[in-house]
Parts: sequence; structure tokens; C-alpha cells
Amino acid sequence: MSFLNGSRLTPASFILNGIPGLEEVHLWISFPLCAMYGIAITGNSGLMYLVYSDEALHRPMYIFLALLSFTDMLMCTSTLPNTLCVLWFDLKEIDFKACLAQMFFVHTFTGMESGVLMLMALDRYVAICYPLRYATILTNPVIAKAGLLTFLRGVMLVIPFVFLTKRLPFCRGNVIPHTYCDHMSVAKISCGNVKVNAVYGLMVALLIGGFDILCITVSYTMILRAVVSLSSAEARQKAFSTCTAHICAIIITYVPAFFTFFTHRFGGHSIPPHIHIIMANLYLLMPPTMNPIVYGVKTKQIRERVSKILLKEKDSSSHNI
Repeated sequence: MSFLNGSRLTPASFILNGIPGLEEVHLWISFPLCAMYGIAITGNSGLMYLVYSDEALHRPMYIFLALLSFTDMLMCTSTLPNTLCVLWFDLKEIDFKACLAQMFFVHTFTGMESGVLMLMALDRYVAICYPLRYATILTNPVIAKAGLLTFLRGVMLVIPFVFLTKRLPFCRGNVIPHTYCDHMSVAKISCGNVKVNAVYGLMVALLIGGFDILCITVSYTMILRAVVSLSSAEARQKAFSTCTAHICAIIITYVPAFFTFFTHRFGGHSIPPHIHIIMANLYLLMPPTMNPIVYGVKTKQIRERVSKILLKEKDSSSHNI
């Protein structure tokens, strides 16, 4: 441990203790996490390649989907390799600065995930409520600016987490009961006053999650009104079908996120620590794992493109035989 300003203690490194109470089954827990990570990387890489390579998918809906896939890959990669090192090889030590960097990336990419889901809801709103102006409203420059602003919003709001954590004294030790460096998990092991950290964390959650959910709710309220006013049942079904994959993605993302956020702050001792940590890992892994599957199953255009690729591969392999 090294002294800072003569009075405050800053550890050279932290010890990530994994999942307290389940140390004996760390290896077994790591297998499903590793499998989910493999599916997430493969599925999201495939979706990004599909959107990039097929000109028919160079439309706002699929560009936002590619952005979501890119964000998903970065989000789970910011923690999973480190988590697997802790669970598999007992490599628990992480440098203090590396811990702060991981904290920054985790919260930036989770904030960006929420922002992209909000942009996708606005995309569906424009597509259904203003179909004739869809291409002129959501141009490529508009999409690029929206994506950049979403990223910058996350960066600007998350940077204070790093400085608020860096100022804390860690005189009670450096062992974090977690598999990765989460803002409140690190702050809670400090012997200093973490009230500012907790209040600012809540404020960021409201500014990002609260704002995005409000926009999503308003968008879908307007979509519902527009769809209900359609005369044909077939037209209503077709309009709703373009939203089902996105609604599933919202549920997959926000349910574990809210569970993790609220139990971390208000759950107290009523929920065992290992449940907190397992849910915190699933909260970063579930969306990247499930989103490619959901969009692959629910989106007709993606299903058709995947089927064409598989048929081409089958034909080429049969010709080679």
C-alpha cells in the first residue's frame, strides 16, 4: 500500500475475490459464463458482418442493430476475460489503475447499450409514424451523430466515477468481493465517506436509464396509437412484428440491470452476496448473448440472409464432394 497526500491510503492493486461463498464451484460457474461469452462474440460478430456485407441491410434499423452488436461485444469483453481469469486460474490481483479503467469501460458501455436501445425505439417510431419521411429523417449523418452523442454522453457522465473512487481512502484493505471492478463494489470497501459516490451513481442512473426509458415509453405509446388506428389487421400485425425483437431486447437488458442496480443500493443484507454478483455478471452477459438470437429469430430479413449464406455453403460443399 502507498500513501497519498500523507494521510490517504491508495492500494497498488485490488484483489477480486470472485463469488464469496461459492469458491468451491468457481470452475463450474465459469463454464456457462464462458459459453455465453462465446455465443455473444460469435453472434454479434456475425450480425455485424451480415449488416456490413449485405447492401439490402444498409438501412437505419440494421445500422442501429450493428451498433448495438458492437456495443454488446465491448460491454461483455470489458469484464469476462478478467472474470474467467479469476474463476479459472485464481488470478485475482488487478492493478489500481486497471481497476479504474475497467470501471470506466463497464459503465460507459452499459450506458451506451441503453442509449442505443433508445435510438432503436426512436427509429421504430419514425418508421411506423412517418413512413414516407423515414429515409429523409434518418440519414447516415444523423445516425452517425446520434451514435456519437450517445457514446459521448456515457463518457462524460462516467468519468467522474473514476475521480470519485480515486479520492477514497482504502485503509480497511483492498479485497473486493466481486469478479470485476464495479463502481459501488469498489467504493463500498473504502473506509471513507461514499455518500457522494452513491448519490452521483443514482443521478447517472436517472440521467441515462431514466431518460432512455422515458423516451422508449413515449415512442412506443405513439407507435401503439399509430398501429391501432390502422384499418387492416394485417397491417397492424406487420407493424407490430417490426417491434417485437426490439421489445425483447429491452426486457433482456433492463430487467437484470434494474435488479442489479436496486439490490446493490437498497437490497441490504436480504439478498445473499453471491446472488448480487451472479446477477451482475448476467446483466453484462445476457443482452450480448440473447440479442443476436432474438434478432435472428424475429427479424425476417436477417433470417433470410442467414438461410442464403447457409445454402451457399451447403451447395459449395456438395460441389466439392
